[in-house]
Amino acid sequence: MNKINISPIGKIVNGNEVKVILDPKYAKALKGLEGYSHVQILWWMNGSDNQRDRNVLVEKKPYKNGPDEIGVFALRSPERPNPIAVSNVNIAYVDEESGTVGLYYIDAFDGSQVLDLKPYTPSIDRIENPMTPDWCSHWPKSYEESGRFDWEAEFNF
Repeated sequence: MNKINISPIGKIVNGNEVKVILDPKYAKALKGLEGYSHVQILWWMNGSDNQRDRNVLVEKKPYKNGPDEIGVFALRSPERPNPIAVSNVNIAYVDEESGTVGLYYIDAFDGSQVLDLKPYTPSIDRIENPMTPDWCSHWPKSYEESGRFDWEAEFNF
């Protein structure tokens, strides 16, 4: 296979303030993003970028109600061949001049590298009747409901 060249476009700040700070050369690419309420952020799971984690293909019972084994392509696990994550998040503000996108929350570590930003558009991204396995059918049906869900009760890690 051909080599792929991916260059980070910025980083995630996840502290007192949550935001994406772009490399200055990409700041103009934010033009028009302020009209959207949500953005999809593709980011690199830095802590899982090692040979051991990249070679994990099957996890042993990560979910309490799940199967005894499950492949990483059926999980959002950081252990995978390429530690790429995607998060759909609310936009708090967009500052094109500083190359910053303010967020309310993101499930990424401070300093995680951002690979790309894509506007969330319901006409392309929303699935009205998605199908999930029975073992997770009780999970929230939307991003908004997820904040009130007891996720800790679901995981074995």
